Amino acid sequence: MTAPYALDDHALKELIAGELGAVRDRSLGLTTGVLDEDGLTAQVSPLMSPLVWDLAHVGNYEELWLLRAAAGTEPLRPEIDGLYDAFEHPRAERPTLPLLPPDEARAYLETVRARVLDTLGKARFDGDDPLTSGGFVYGMVVQHEHMHDETMLATHQLRRGAPALLDPVLPASPVEPSAAREVLVVAGPFVMGTSDDPWAYDNERPGHMVDLPAYYIDAEPVSNADYLAFMEAGGYDEPRWWTTKGWEWRNGSGKRAPAFWTREGGQWLRRRFGRVEPVPPAEAVQHVCWYEADAYARWAGKRLPTEAEWEKAAAWDPDANRARRYPWGDHYEPGRANLGQRALRPSEEGAYASGASAYGVRRMVGDVWEWTSSDFHGYEGFRSFPYKEYSEAFFGPDYKVLRGGSWATHPLAVRNTFRNWDYPIRRQIFTGFRCARDVR
Repeated sequence: MTAPYALDDHALKELIAGELGAVRDRSLGLTTGVLDEDGLTAQVSPLMSPLVWDLAHVGNYEELWLLRAAAGTEPLRPEIDGLYDAFEHPRAERPTLPLLPPDEARAYLETVRARVLDTLGKARFDGDDPLTSGGFVYGMVVQHEHMHDETMLATHQLRRGAPALLDPVLPASPVEPSAAREVLVVAGPFVMGTSDDPWAYDNERPGHMVDLPAYYIDAEPVSNADYLAFMEAGGYDEPRWWTTKGWEWRNGSGKRAPAFWTREGGQWLRRRFGRVEPVPPAEAVQHVCWYEADAYARWAGKRLPTEAEWEKAAAWDPDANRARRYPWGDHYEPGRANLGQRALRPSEEGAYASGASAYGVRRMVGDVWEWTSSDFHGYEGFRSFPYKEYSEAFFGPDYKVLRGGSWATHPLAVRNTFRNWDYPIRRQIFTGFRCARDVR
């Protein structure tokens, strides 16, 4: 995949058209031919929207930004804007709305897309207009749809019943065990965030210098076997490993294992997209909340990394004295990370060694979103763009920052500077973690 910078207008339009097509194929693959109409309109959990809401929402978002805002066209379906405004209607109430049925939603998407491709041919990427410069608004729409595709995968995971999605074999990656369990990141400054990536979001900006003391960070994400050791050591029953709010969550929720795990006949099993299987010990643990990750880190004598520590370990090249877009370099290469729904699961320890960062830290993008210890705030000099509801509405101590993407994240929708966030109780998303510790 070509990076969306240093391209002339013609090449950028070709990139945009290709990415618009690829993401739509993905969205339709998650909603067409895999479930009947009842399956698309049902709500499997109050945490998630009916799949048909996500489907029409991405079309409405595309119309709002690529037709109305960027091309200045008249609205196609202004009467549905409120139905698909994520801030106007929380997920729990969306099934009660007069949503477009699946066939009508698909027809709406087709109409919007045809007009978008027509206007793309006439588009100008004005360097003085931040909305169109570098094709930003197109990149925003493509990334937005990929994010909803990952949300739809989380909805599929919450479904009960027979599997609806094919389970591809994880592409082979040579397993090369890390030389050490943790990696030293030496003290010194690095540039955090970005000021020049044309498709980066407002919360990734501006790039700024951060000076960190030396620290150790795990060479790989915490595995299922690692986490089972915490469970078997009574980690869920020892208050000293938990924060006050974490212990309240543990007592109130009754949880004693990652989401979708059950114990039968002395063996831990997991439910994965309708399939029940033994928990694979070497895979990165997923479906754990921030409180669980934090408790494990304390039990292990470590802590969760700050997001600055995470980004330096992933992005900074100390020899070149600059940041990379991905841990291995500036361009995405499929064999270096478990991204883009290549499989419906994390990879195992030792995989994707060629995707290590300059410091030798493995699997920092893909596999599982990684909890950090940081609350979600804007960087100094932050400016909300193009709307406050993407980032600024979530700033504050209620949300914890996640980094790195998961196996379900598309490569276009993640990079070393990308910041995700969620409540510390969330477990349905594809989250795991790695630990860090101070240099003693």
